[in-house]
Amino acid sequence: MFGLFKKKDKTAILQKKYEKTMSQWHELSSINRAASDKKYAEAEAILREIELLKKQ
Repeated sequence: MFGLFKKKDKTAILQKKYEKTMSQWHELSSINRAASDKKYAEAEAILREIELLKKQ
């Protein structure tokens, strides 16, 4: 109950965004190759941010 208002840390937020982007990438992979590649690059950038935050 008291965890309802707990603020998420930046890595948790980025992880959720990464998972959503990878899901979109997977959907686009069979429809539009160019858009799929862009989504994958976006997901990789998010993953690099997560790794940098974990190192700190």
